[in-house]
Amino acid sequence: MNTALEDRPIHSWLTDMDGVLVHEEQALPGAAEFITELRRLGRRFLVLTNNSMFTPRDLKARLARAGIDVDEDSLWTSALATAQFLSEQSPGSTAYVIGEAGLTSAMHDAGFILSDVDVEFVVLGETRTYSFEAITRAIRLVGEGAKFIATNPDVTGPSPAGPLPATGAVAAMITAATGIEPYYVGKPNPLMMRTALNRIEAHSETTVMIGDRMDTDVKSGLEAGMRSILVLTGSTREEAITSFPFRPTAVLPSIAEVARVVERTAPTREQELGED
Repeated sequence: MNTALEDRPIHSWLTDMDGVLVHEEQALPGAAEFITELRRLGRRFLVLTNNSMFTPRDLKARLARAGIDVDEDSLWTSALATAQFLSEQSPGSTAYVIGEAGLTSAMHDAGFILSDVDVEFVVLGETRTYSFEAITRAIRLVGEGAKFIATNPDVTGPSPAGPLPATGAVAAMITAATGIEPYYVGKPNPLMMRTALNRIEAHSETTVMIGDRMDTDVKSGLEAGMRSILVLTGSTREEAITSFPFRPTAVLPSIAEVARVVERTAPTREQELGED
């Protein structure tokens, strides 16, 4: 085990979902046991995803079908992070939203009025049905001065048939037509990590981020001041790690090995009381 991972107790855990806990609709080995171990030891945790399409209820059901029991309150999406960020910037304002229920529900719940005229924000998320009409409307609104926000920079998303264009690819079209770059809220923006930490009242110094991507998960964890674990069950292959100018704290084969770390790095009762 990397001694840097164990040099101080781990009070809280953040973990990416796809490529760490699940692959498509199947649980990865050790994922259910990892969540069970966190609960047994009373560790605070959140499961994160850059995908803005689904509500926490949708994601809870998806994980349950794979045999992983996660409460809705333990799921944090780029849609939720975007809605929270915008509500802090301009509460109760009007937005034109391109996305599915995960994003529109989050924006509604945060108090926004959704419209296609006289809007303060154009908010772009993921959908399986990007329409030329909606993209054209977004281009015109951004050109008229609406602030351009995107939930995440991912240019493709997975599907059984192969890659699909995702938020970052459609954002590039709007940027090409307007000259305006969006502000991306999701990973690798460390804002997503900081909002997650605040949600569970955790400290970056005693929290670890688990992910399968160097360019999003590890980078955003590093920039938010957390230790990180890269698992090799998703996007980043071990031989690719050295091509990045930064390193994860530890590299492990899968979440099954992380589950075995949880008890070993848990704080004592005295250490927990000292943090509080």
